[in-house]
Amino acid sequence: MGAFRAAGMQRRGFAVAAMLRVKKYTEDHEWVELGEDGVCNLGISKYAANALGDVIYVELPELDMEVGFGDTVGAVESVKSASDIMAPVSGKVVATNEALEEKPGLLNQDPEGEGWIAKIKVEHEEELDGLMDEEAYIKFTEESS
Repeated sequence: MGAFRAAGMQRRGFAVAAMLRVKKYTEDHEWVELGEDGVCNLGISKYAANALGDVIYVELPELDMEVGFGDTVGAVESVKSASDIMAPVSGKVVATNEALEEKPGLLNQDPEGEGWIAKIKVEHEEELDGLMDEEAYIKFTEESS
């Protein structure tokens, strides 16, 4: 802690950082997590990863691709089925998780962390208002099972 003060830096509490990065979920089992810079991470939920089974291929979106709310931005194939990945926000793809091309199983191991699919610069942050928080999403998945 002394190093922060010595360098003239302030520490930010974990509670503040956690509030800035809240995951939201869609009925199609995607998640987004908006950062301070207006860029969100996009991935599939743990529920979706479990339902898919062993993922064998991930089709990533193109960099700089303009996406609209609800557009297909990629796909996930598993030993059981194939599913489209839908954009829960409008914006521009600014990064993709190229590690998934070599190791698609990352989606099974850590779907809501290292298994993120893309980063999208959000055009209309208000679109996030219509998505579910974690509690509502858990209830949604329990009711649909």
